[in-house]
Amino acid sequence: MKILMVCLGNICRSPLAEGILQSKLPENFIVDSAGTIDMHEGKNPDQRSIKTGQKYNVDISQQRSRPFTENDFKEFDHIYCMDRNNLKDVLSLAKTDSDRNKVSLILENNQEVPDPYWGGMSDFDAVYQELKNSRTQKFNYKKNQFLTNAISNSCLLIRKLTDRLFRSGGERVYFKDRLFLRGK
Repeated sequence: MKILMVCLGNICRSPLAEGILQSKLPENFIVDSAGTIDMHEGKNPDQRSIKTGQKYNVDISQQRSRPFTENDFKEFDHIYCMDRNNLKDVLSLAKTDSDRNKVSLILENNQEVPDPYWGGMSDFDAVYQELKNSRTQKFNYKKNQFLTNAISNSCLLIRKLTDRLFRSGGERVYFKDRLFLRGK
């Protein structure tokens, strides 16, 4: 699954959203971020966003700003916008209903993530908290479900291998209450 976070300049809110979500998902998920303007293209996130992320063990220091493009509709399964202006700008580039259906605000109930750019560190911290508790929260479940499935599949594989070894003449050996199989 590919997920894109979008804000105005791609230096404050969307980099934090990308970092938060990436920290909640397994490696096979791809998360990126973009801005609706290209003013900061190629630049790192705002230092206050980087410091806020570091405070919560989310490293966004290597991200680079980039503008949202029409190609993003093809590349991403979900596109989350930080505010209604971002939403309007992204939707204005949509060509199909399929494109439009990928796009929504990141906060539920039509709420917006305030832009902390003109504020202080407390504003960045407030944005972090809002994003941490936003729709990204549902991805904690997906990560946990992914890990549960991986463990379950591993246990099933081990059971199949031990059954095969036992059927082929191996013997069960217990050592300190743990089962081991020894082949012939």
